[in-house]
Amino acid sequence: MNKKQSVLLQRTYIILIFCFMYLPIAVMIAFSFNESKSRANFTGFTLDWYKSLFHNEMILSALGLSLILALVSSVLATVLGTLATIGIHSMSRRTQLIVNNISYVPVVNPEIITGVSLMLLFVMAQNFGLGGDSGLFGWPTLLVAHITFNVPYVIFNVGPKLRQLDPSLYNAALDLGCTPRQAFFKVILPQLSPAILSAFLICLTYSIDDFMISYFNSGTMQTLPIAIYSMTRKKVSPEINALSAVMFCVILAIILVSNAADSRAYRKNQNAIRKAMQEEGAR
Repeated sequence: MNKKQSVLLQRTYIILIFCFMYLPIAVMIAFSFNESKSRANFTGFTLDWYKSLFHNEMILSALGLSLILALVSSVLATVLGTLATIGIHSMSRRTQLIVNNISYVPVVNPEIITGVSLMLLFVMAQNFGLGGDSGLFGWPTLLVAHITFNVPYVIFNVGPKLRQLDPSLYNAALDLGCTPRQAFFKVILPQLSPAILSAFLICLTYSIDDFMISYFNSGTMQTLPIAIYSMTRKKVSPEINALSAVMFCVILAIILVSNAADSRAYRKNQNAIRKAMQEEGAR
């Protein structure tokens, strides 16, 4: 096989992989504009399902709950996970390995086990009188559950970036007159910000998407995945196609804006380095 054939084979393979991943999403978006409820025949273009979606109180309330829950839990998980990463980084090598392995367990653990174990924990807490007459299950249990499964993702996103930093940066900032707080917020944190932002977006996506853990710990509240599950038990409504299309476009826009911001910051940093090197050479 010559070089030209090898390149052609690689491109074909990449195209097939992307078709396998994104063709079902493209079909779903196309059928969100289908005039009929058919999932096999496209009978005509319409926006009625989008209009119906934005008048469906159950879906809108579930979407609002999922967005608020995802935002709050992602912020808290990002803060807790970043602080935990800094604490782990200050430990000895052997202790770091042990703690990282323990932190990795919730990631590889099946979600049904995490969901059921958290539910049993909350039931035990409720038996001890927490939650009062109204019960503990609901917003508090959902928030704690989402923070629990999000923190490990923050640790494994921020940890590698922290290990890549020059250990002398912090001490150099202290030698130049910074207090420990100023050294952290003005030197270390800006270096970690891309990894922290990436971890936050991952937590946001996982929190909105989560079904299994939320199902066991939501009480009477319905997140968006639970509401969709209750709707699909009878028949899949085209409103779900419309909702999925909107969510996909919003998440895609967030990813594109985030990548554009990272690229702009990288170019700005490289230009600053080149300018500094030119000034140093001129001297």
